[in-house]
Amino acid sequence: MDRTPESATAADVGTGTPSAGGGGVPYAGGGNHEHRWLILGVIGLAQLMVVLDATIVNIALPSAQKDLGFSDGNRQWIVTAYALAFGSLLLLGGRVADLVGRKAIFLTGLVGFAAASALGGAATSFGMLVFARALQGLFGALLAPAALSLLTTTFTDPKERAKAFGIYGAIAGAGGAVGLLLGGVLTEYLDWRWCLYVNLVFAVIALLGGARLLHGGRPADRPKLDVPGTILVSVGLFCIVYGFSNAETHDWGDVLTWGFLVVGVVLLAAFAWWETRAEHPLLPLRVILDRDRGASYLAMFISGAGMFGVFLFLTYYLQQILQYSPVLTGVAFLPMVACMVVSSVIATNYLVPRLGPKPIVPLGMALAAAGMAWLTALDLDSSYAPHVLPPLLVAGIGLGLIFATAMNLATAGIAAHDAGVASAMVNTSQQVGGSIGTALLNTLATSAATNYLVGKQPSPQVQAKAAMESYSTAYTWSAIFFAVGFVVTLVLYRAGPPRQMSGGDGAVHM
Repeated sequence: MDRTPESATAADVGTGTPSAGGGGVPYAGGGNHEHRWLILGVIGLAQLMVVLDATIVNIALPSAQKDLGFSDGNRQWIVTAYALAFGSLLLLGGRVADLVGRKAIFLTGLVGFAAASALGGAATSFGMLVFARALQGLFGALLAPAALSLLTTTFTDPKERAKAFGIYGAIAGAGGAVGLLLGGVLTEYLDWRWCLYVNLVFAVIALLGGARLLHGGRPADRPKLDVPGTILVSVGLFCIVYGFSNAETHDWGDVLTWGFLVVGVVLLAAFAWWETRAEHPLLPLRVILDRDRGASYLAMFISGAGMFGVFLFLTYYLQQILQYSPVLTGVAFLPMVACMVVSSVIATNYLVPRLGPKPIVPLGMALAAAGMAWLTALDLDSSYAPHVLPPLLVAGIGLGLIFATAMNLATAGIAAHDAGVASAMVNTSQQVGGSIGTALLNTLATSAATNYLVGKQPSPQVQAKAAMESYSTAYTWSAIFFAVGFVVTLVLYRAGPPRQMSGGDGAVHM
């Protein structure tokens, strides 16, 4: 790692991170470098909590609906409230971590997320549950970028960083599948409320570990908060996420769908314009204009949109067609999780250092596209081992190659005072991509099922075939998303092993 002395001061003294070799230098905030692998465990646990919460509640929704008595039309708000707060506030959360200190914001996010989870678990009404989910999203927007930026500033040695990001990328990618399994177990054997209460266990362990092990993580050259930029991007992202979420239950011609989307695009365009003129921009252009970093953000966005073809519609298939229980559905995804973990670690430790991201991320996109296309062959007579498992394994390998590599490159060489907002961009890209992907795939799948039923008697067999038509359409479009990702990442990523990247501080970093 080639850094100037000034850069070392900002990254090492300001964050408490030891020098690249990991020598015997103690962290500024207490503890010393030997704790960095324990720190990875703490950060990984917090990230798992945030990621799995996007899917664990989905499993609990039918039970919660029956218990609290809300309508099918209102059910989407349990998911949407979390997505709106989380997606729209991530960039602000990342910059707050840069301003206040990553450890302080990380611990605050943990406490707040745990409190919101407890409130949701104890909900006695629909409104109380929606409010709790929005609070979870708010504190998750503080927690997620702080966690990733702590990882970025804790692991500075290239080899150790590769291992750490391989593990972290696997957690981030596999969290959705883990949420399905855990949600199924808790709902089936305990109660839907435990899908929220379980976060208290994760949070307490991470809080105790974080308070003991983490360093301060506040750079000496703290940026100032860009208030106009914050307002523009937060409201703009809110409108984008809301517009696509609304499209899942309303027509695209509904003013609450296209109106919010138009306003969101205008506000984000205004944000981009303002960032070129702001004295202290919320998202400095230096963060996103590096080719490898920009390609990584796009990779996270596209894979976030495409992977819901696996988690959402394959869940429907397993439960509605193969009649799997929630627990068995979660177990069915475990082989894919295992493939993601293995391919993540292999990619960041062995492949990317030798070959660079250009062949690895496009290969991951191609494998994910192949897995999605393969799933279109499923029919009413298919079974798990010969028909579902092989494409799941292929998609899992591909997603592991994408997530770990993109997360690593998206934060590599970033200046200490930009670590929070650069990390937030990773989460924002994936979250907004997921919101857009879910809305588009739901709309396309619903249209396919409706068109199939035209002129047919709606017998159980015909209804099942209509459902299969909708699932196949979703897999096809997921495959198209990943195919686009293949082209984009093949064009944008630099060839060869990772080069030195501009850190925005006048220094260069690996």
